[in-house]
Amino acid sequence: MMRVTIVAVGKLKETYLAKGVAEYVKRLRSYCQLKIIEVKDEAFRERQSPAQQEIVKVREAERIHKAIPPRSYVIALDMQGVMKSSEELSILIDQVGVEGWNHVTFVIGGALGLHSSVIKAAHLHVSFSTLTFPHQLMRLILLEQIYRWFTIIRGEPYHH
Repeated sequence: MMRVTIVAVGKLKETYLAKGVAEYVKRLRSYCQLKIIEVKDEAFRERQSPAQQEIVKVREAERIHKAIPPRSYVIALDMQGVMKSSEELSILIDQVGVEGWNHVTFVIGGALGLHSSVIKAAHLHVSFSTLTFPHQLMRLILLEQIYRWFTIIRGEPYHH
């Protein structure tokens, strides 16, 4: 069974998001071994200089790098990443398993996004949309897509 880890910056604070995440965690039990690792986010003010924002992202990146399990295929969620359909990403996830990777790690950045070191270290960077989503909501969206990918791989009806 494939192991899937989600490394996410910050704690999930909204009750409605936590309920949605819990639902998909439950659904995914029969498809993969799922682990969600929350790393501390850095406090920042809205009107920080680019240099100050970079410091925030560097500090979060240090925590992210430490949290990524060794020998896992890393996919960074990044607005500048490639965009693929759910079907294309399910094929990619299936292929990753066929190639011998039994562990996939997804990385979700904080409010300012991911530092370039995390993006460079990833095997793949993926964008889910040209829209901007709150990073906490992105966790729920990612879990739904992981569930969808596994149903596509197994030929189950959820994805239709």
